Amino acid sequence: MTKPILPYVQRFRDRQGRLRHYFRRGARRVPLPGAPGGEDFMSVYTAEIAATAPPVQIGASRTKAGTVAALVAAYYGSTAFLELSGGTQRARRRTVEAFRERHGDKRVALMARDNIIRGLDQITKPHAKRNWLKAMRGLMAYAVSINMIATDPTAGVKLKVKDSGGFHTWTDEEIAQYRAHHPFGTRARLAFELLLETAQRRADVVLIGPQHIRDGWLRLRQKKTGTEVVIPVSTELQAAIDATPCSHLTFLTTTYGKPITAGGFGEHFRKWCDAAGLPKNCAAHGLRKGASRRLAEAGATDREIMAVTGHTTVNEITRYTRAVDRKRLAEAAMAKRRRAEA
Repeated sequence: MTKPILPYVQRFRDRQGRLRHYFRRGARRVPLPGAPGGEDFMSVYTAEIAATAPPVQIGASRTKAGTVAALVAAYYGSTAFLELSGGTQRARRRTVEAFRERHGDKRVALMARDNIIRGLDQITKPHAKRNWLKAMRGLMAYAVSINMIATDPTAGVKLKVKDSGGFHTWTDEEIAQYRAHHPFGTRARLAFELLLETAQRRADVVLIGPQHIRDGWLRLRQKKTGTEVVIPVSTELQAAIDATPCSHLTFLTTTYGKPITAGGFGEHFRKWCDAAGLPKNCAAHGLRKGASRRLAEAGATDREIMAVTGHTTVNEITRYTRAVDRKRLAEAAMAKRRRAEA
């Protein structure tokens, strides 16, 4: 049985094939000696957990017991919150802080389903509604776990939101247009091939480096879900890597050779798309959908596509590939009609 990876621990094999571990929390990145569970490993790991623990919430000791303010202060120090990814923590914190600002003095035990529904009604944008409800579900689940409230008021609350289709899925023409403008050897082309040929999120793409590739396979653990994916390196991706010099732990860096953040990468990629004359709806995440579409059109099954993208539910892949399915059904239907007319 493989040993579980602890929170904030990343692992990879170096060029000599040795397995290495790093503690990474926020901007802090520290090598961990030995193997997980070992005395030296756990000594450094425990020290880093303590050193990077979030500060005690100012005024937490003065909040009234049982109030929303007291719940939020406790939630920020809980395992349920700390085990979320950094990006998810920041997003949840924005929502929860706004909720505490408005309702901090109210008793959690008196919250009901109607309060949640009224809160949702005050939000206009569908995406914002989803994010608010996710944040409230996490907060209320924690409240139930510490007996601050008997019943989760978010239970059974569903959103009737029209499916907008999400990010635009890149077409083959758009893919060709970008490649024609940005040749091999440029950061723009390497970034593009990493996105398209791995079908990973930009938060994972910015972390990929030489240590993730061995014997023609790319191995990584996704930042958002912790899913481990193993993907064969395509000809296009290998060509982009070979043509672009790299002396860092990540293929993609800033112009000063520093690691690039997911947000910074998004800004760069937007400029590269603009330079190629592509429409504004061509975004980095749309390439993940474009990669899924291309796999579906090649005849890959949902499970095969999931093995590449790292998705854990078939429903998400179905959303990405439904247009391909409709095209296949239309072709089959017209073929049947032609045979009937012959």
